[in-house]
Amino acid sequence: MAQFTVNTHRFDPYKNMKFRIKWDGNYVAGVSKISALKRTTEVVEHREGGDPSMSRRSPGTTKTEAITLERGLTHDPEFEKWANLVNHTDGDAAISLKNFRKDLIIELLNEQGQVAKAYKVYRCWVSEYQSMPELDANGNAIAIETMVLQNEGWERDLDVAEPTES
Repeated sequence: MAQFTVNTHRFDPYKNMKFRIKWDGNYVAGVSKISALKRTTEVVEHREGGDPSMSRRSPGTTKTEAITLERGLTHDPEFEKWANLVNHTDGDAAISLKNFRKDLIIELLNEQGQVAKAYKVYRCWVSEYQSMPELDANGNAIAIETMVLQNEGWERDLDVAEPTES
């Protein structure tokens, strides 16, 4: 069976270097790294009383890992605006219960820039935000802004079909 159903000539898997992320219906500029989407289901072990030599296993609670986004530091305020909905810097202001959770779409692009796969990530919120990176006068690197997102699950967008490549 072919690995690619539409592009049967294609042999190489997709590369991880072309992607984009969207929330609130808009693509977010400058994101250069997104951590892996990972979920883990705990194992529940149990044993029947009449069978002392064998334990059985069944699935338990499923947990998703946080997602880390990184991008070069710019004047675009999107990371900071979202982070401020959860943790205000102006004292005892309450969080925005209506807006602090967002659904994301992460799109993986092929070499021609076509959307090859997409994932929907649900009910994300910012648990960690780093605006100012460590500074080093002897360094030679890009200043990176980082955001850690908690989420309540994700799934592949099955409406995104394999694109026809030319």
